[in-house]
This record gives sequence, structure tokens and C-alpha cells, in this order.
Amino acid sequence: MSQETVSDPQAAQEAEKYDNPVASREFILQLLSEQDGPLTLNRLISHLEYDGDDERIEGLSRRMRAMERDGQVIRNRRGGYVPVTHAELVRGRVLGHRDGFGFLVPDDGGDDVFLSPRVMRALLNGDRAVVQVTGLDRRGRREGNLVEVIERANAEIVGRLVLEAGIAFVVPDHARITQDILVPMTDLMGARDGQIVRVALVEQPTLRHKPVGKVVEVLGDHMSPGMEIDVAINSHGIPHEWPEEVLAAIDGLNPEVEESHKSGRVDLRSMPLVTIDGADSKDFDDAVFCQATPEGFRLLVAIADVSHYVNVGSALDREGFNRATSVYFPGRVLPMLPEVLSNGLCSLNPAVDRLCLCADMLINNEGHIAKFRFFEGVMKSAARLTYDTVAKVLVDQDAEARAANAHLLEPLETLHGVYKVLRSARERRGAIDFDTVETKIVFGEGRKIEAIVPYERNDAHKIIEECMIAANVAAGRFVADHKIPALYRVHDRPTAEKITDLRAMLAEKGLSLGGGDQPSPKDFNALLSQVQGRADFLTIQTMILRSLKQAVYSPDNLGHFGLAHEFYAHFTSPIRRYPDLMVHRAIRHLLRTGAPDRFPYNHDEMVIIGEHCSNNERRADEATRDATDWLKCEFMLDKVGEVFEGRVASVLGFGLFVELKDFFVEGLLHITALTKDYYHFDPVTLSLRGERSGRVYALNDAITVRVARVDLDERKIDFVLPDDDEALSESSGDARSEPRDDQESDEDDAAKKKRKPRRRRRKKPAGDAPAGDDDENADSDDDGSDTSSAPESEPGAAEESRK
Repeated sequence: MSQETVSDPQAAQEAEKYDNPVASREFILQLLSEQDGPLTLNRLISHLEYDGDDERIEGLSRRMRAMERDGQVIRNRRGGYVPVTHAELVRGRVLGHRDGFGFLVPDDGGDDVFLSPRVMRALLNGDRAVVQVTGLDRRGRREGNLVEVIERANAEIVGRLVLEAGIAFVVPDHARITQDILVPMTDLMGARDGQIVRVALVEQPTLRHKPVGKVVEVLGDHMSPGMEIDVAINSHGIPHEWPEEVLAAIDGLNPEVEESHKSGRVDLRSMPLVTIDGADSKDFDDAVFCQATPEGFRLLVAIADVSHYVNVGSALDREGFNRATSVYFPGRVLPMLPEVLSNGLCSLNPAVDRLCLCADMLINNEGHIAKFRFFEGVMKSAARLTYDTVAKVLVDQDAEARAANAHLLEPLETLHGVYKVLRSARERRGAIDFDTVETKIVFGEGRKIEAIVPYERNDAHKIIEECMIAANVAAGRFVADHKIPALYRVHDRPTAEKITDLRAMLAEKGLSLGGGDQPSPKDFNALLSQVQGRADFLTIQTMILRSLKQAVYSPDNLGHFGLAHEFYAHFTSPIRRYPDLMVHRAIRHLLRTGAPDRFPYNHDEMVIIGEHCSNNERRADEATRDATDWLKCEFMLDKVGEVFEGRVASVLGFGLFVELKDFFVEGLLHITALTKDYYHFDPVTLSLRGERSGRVYALNDAITVRVARVDLDERKIDFVLPDDDEALSESSGDARSEPRDDQESDEDDAAKKKRKPRRRRRKKPAGDAPAGDDDENADSDDDGSDTSSAPESEPGAAEESRK
């Protein structure tokens, strides 16, 4: 008599159902829970004494598959079964990767859980799910199986329609969604092959079936001017149309500040406050003025009083929260607030009265904020100046520029003076300064790209940057002193693991990082100063960037590591950042009531708002990066076959990312294109070394490449070596990805046979890209195992850069 007949409480019921019953689910779960570890099917067979009984073995095998399907047990990589009650369940958000695998980002902030391509077949980027941790993968990361999909994130998807051999499908534009969307031929809404469409999902993906959708909008032809931005907006779900309630709220707004709104405010209209921005800026949310004092300087930073016009809970407030940030695409801006406010009533335009919230600071000769106060004011900008103009006045001593601004020379020169002491204090404090290159795309007629050029940063940019940082520090101290719930801009210190990895890489170069277990920003800056001028400076800077954390918004103040400030809150851009608006509300509440009581937000609500704003900031970064990558690929389309000089911008296990010297465009020189040797990747020194020749490719090496292929869909550029004609002719990109682990249904296989497979190449870590304004840099391993393409570190120098 077999063991389960005696011990199984459900044995009688099983015997009634089946001629040759197997152990009940309840008994199997009890048996598994009594073990010290997982049991394989063979060990279960032995425990149940089924050896030699083929019928029962087959029945048990079917039962175990059903229990796994129903989430009662999980099976690890070695085939061992564990009851769900003994498994670690993790709830979180799915983050897809362009190579088909993904991660679950836990709600509790723990370590991410790796999801294999097989598991990801049932999921799409952004979905919320529960997974069971089955163990560790070969890299030591937690790995999991899907238990339940809690919430689907993608009701609609944007992509390019492909019609092949009677099969229609949409290739999603979003790089993190790797599954094509099948579309019945009856649901195309007249769309043609190659057009960009928006599809509504009528069936979400499962382990056996791809998602199915129907076309609900035809956005246009693939190469239409501006299509790259429309695609990025729709792919990332960025709000771009104003709701009717918002349009109603701004309808009839007086374009001028009403007299009644000026009462009770400090009158600054006689003070020569000026705005200093880029030549193409349209919204001016900050103005500055500085005068010398016996102790140092009085610095006033006046910020547009957006909180006066955007009331808590109003339609404008709801939409501002929904957007959370303005999004700056090349040549186009999606504002957080309607332009009647962002470019009008809330913009500190010259020679008109505007309401402001002012940070009034006394800066001593050591560059420290000795005293500060905040107040509500009314101002009139004395001039709309540009960075170039101010640089000509202060740095170039240009006679014409100085004569044109003679009435502003004294406050501008005093502003230059306060910048110098603030900058000196910054250097003594040890704030981390990264030497990165920012680029902009220059358009001609019809949005045809004429050039890709670096941004020129002069002292005028740095003056405004330091003034804004000072105001943000004062704001952080003010809300912290009064213990009112508010959002800080938090840049936490790097983890011990990251520091260990960084030190290992530095040791290979004969370098060390000071500071023991917890190096300070000053230690990082000392290292950067030490290696300045070395041939491998950019290599080392990249290593440091990868070791740093993301900056986020949080009501829990952990300081700003990159800037080396204990208190820091974004205060200076409420027109374009919702967290700044929240800080303004906190400050105005304190100014009017003197205490945090009855403030309409509590700590828990601030946590939610901070997470939302942080996520939307990353979303905006990804969308603008996608659009920019599209434009750069479009720019290179007619340059296939041409040879260019470049430098190695990144080295990974599968090849080199090379940045072209003339265009600041990057592409991949795949390891298979290095045809004259077999190359090994060294993850410590970040280099490729030839097995026979000893030839080494390392970061920042000069290299000559030929453009082999440009893929606009995938936003990828492939390079080969100039003398490699064979690689050039064969470069199709299909060999550049690892195989995807897709075991699809018969229906999916039939579709796959009728079209070319969609291949995805590994993505270059964002940390190696030139940092944009307020951009931060990502961390990635050579197998693409980064859990976010969102930037991962916040260079202090870029904290107050503005688009």
C-alpha cells in the first residue's frame, strides 16, 4: 500500500474520482512543507513510492504542472518544487528590457527580482504583478516566477504597422516592450504598411499568446517631420492635451496681474531684478539681484509665484500633478502648465508686474548663507538677458555689450562676485563636478537636421546655477526647520556594494578612493581632480558616475550627496516642476500661518507625490532620449558607408559604443565586427583584449569607423572598421542580439514563419551618454541587466541647469 493511501486525508475523494489516484494537492503541499528544501519530481515519486508505476507517475506530473500553473507551488531552476507558503512573494512594478527579460521593482524598495524572457511573455513593461522568488540566478540576483498580474499598465501602445503575407502586427516603439502586437486584418482602420499607429489592446499577453490589438488612430507616416516626438509622447503615455476643465479654468484669465493681488506683498518693482536664460527660452521663472554688503553680499532670487494661481485641488493643480514636469523635446516643449500661465502670467517677462516668492539671502565672504528669509513680493523685471550677453559683459568685457547694459553693470558685476565666493565654498565643500558634454540639435526648414553641436557653457550659466542652488538650500533649511511636510531633492550616498566595485576597478589603474567605508563627496572630487588630464580621465569619470545613486523626491531628508548639502529642496522652477510648486505651498503656508498646522498635506501623501514626480521625471527623460536618438539616426541615414573619426565611449561584453567626433552621435561596433582576432571582455578595466594580437580597446581610445547600418525603428547605428568590407556588406543587425527565449503558441509560430523575426540589441548604458540638463546617469552591467534606463546619478554641476 502506497504512503499516501495511509496519510493522505483526501485519499478517499481521490479514489472516487480516478481509477488510479495520485496524491491530493493538500497532501503534496504538506509533504513539500515538511522538507528541508525543494523536491524534484523524481524525489516526489520516491517519497510517494510510485517507482515503476508509469500511470501514476504521469498523473503526478500532470498534477504538479497544474499546481504550478495555479500558483500553489513554484519550480526553481533545478526543477525542485516549493510550496507557495514557503516562497518569498514580492509585489511590484514590471520593468521590461529590450532584450526580452525584465525585472520586478518591489513596492517595498528591496532588491529587484529578475524575470526571465519566458516569464516576461505574460507581462508588459509597467504592469503590476506578484512574483515568487525561486532563488538566485547565475549573477547572484533574485529570480522569480509570475504568480498574479495585479494591474495592466498598457491599454494602448504606439508602434509601426507591419503587413506581411496576410499577417498584421505592430512593432511597439517603446524599447521596453519587446512583444509585437497582433492585429486582425479587419481592425486596421485603413492604416498602411509602415505607418505609425496607436492600437488598443483587446487581449493582454499570456505565456502562450502574444497580445492582440486593434488600430484606433493612425498617427502618420514613419518619416513625417515631428513624428519622432508624437511617437515618444504616445509611447510613454505623456499627457499632451489639456482637459476641458483646464481650458475652462484659464478661459478669460486676465493677462495682467490684478491690483488686488499685489496688496500685502513686498514691492520689488524698483529693484533691478533681471532674468538670465537661453536665447530661445520662453518661460522665465527666476530673476536675480545682488548687492555688496559689509559682511559679503545680499542675494535675492525671485521665483514666479505659481502657487498663487494654481490652487490646491483645482483643475490646474490636478493636471499639473498628472504631468509633474515640463518635457523638453528637441524643438518642442510640452509644458506642465498651460502657456497662458507658463509663458504669460507666471513668467517673469520684462517691464511687466509679476507676483513672486523671494529668497532673500545674506552670503558671507566664505560663501555660506549667513541669514535668509522668504517673502511674497511683486516685481518688474528690469531686463531679459541671455547667457551669451552676460558672458560678454562680465567675462569678455565686450564694450558694446557693456554700453548696452550700462545701467545694470554694478548689480551684474556684484552677481559675478557672489558667484565666485559661492563657487569657492562649493570647492571647499567637495561637491562633485563632472565634466560632461551636452549637445543640441540644430534644425533647418522642415525640421531637417542641419547639425548636432555641443552646448557652450559659460560663466553666466554657472552664475545662475550657483544662485539657484543657494535658493534651494535655503528652501530646504526653511521647511526642515519648521518641520512641515515637504519634498526634498534627495541624492543618497552610494551603496557599499557600489563602492567596493568602484574601488576594484580603480585598483586596476593604480588609484584609490579615500573615505573608508563611507567616502564623502570631497573624496570623490579629490579623485576626479587627481586624474584630471589623464588619458583615461573619461573612463574613470564614467566609473564614478556609475557608482552613484539616483536623485529622487522624498519627504524624508537624506541630504544631497552630489552637491554636499545637508538640506536641499527644489524651489526655483515651479513653472516646470511640480515638486517646486509643492515647496512653494509649504513656504507660503508658513509665511501666512507661522506653523505647519492645517497644511493640506501630510507625510504619507508627500511620499506618494514624491514617487509620482520621480517616476514622471524618469519618463520624461526616457521620452526625450528616444526622440533624440530617433533624430540622430535620421541624421545618419544618408551617411551609411562613410568613414568618421571617433572615440570609444563605452566598452561592454558585446562590443564598443563609439561616439563620432564631428556629430556627437554614438553607435555600436559589435564584437563580431572585430574580425581579425578573438576578443575577451575585462569588466574591471572595461576593455576588450585580442587573444592573439594583444590589441586592447578601452574607454576614450581614438578609433576610425565606417557607418555600416542605421536602424530608425530600433534607434541604432552600427559601425565596422574601415577596412572590413565583408562586415559592412553583411551587417544586418540580426546577429547582434542574444536569442530570445520565446516558446510561443502554434498561432504565434505560424505568424513568426511569415515574417522576419524582430531582434533587439543590447542598450548602451545611459551613464555613458552626454548628460543633458538635469540629466543623471545610469548603471548597467555587460549583460544589459540594468533595472532602469533612467539616469542613476545626479551630477551636482547639472542640478540647476535649465533647458
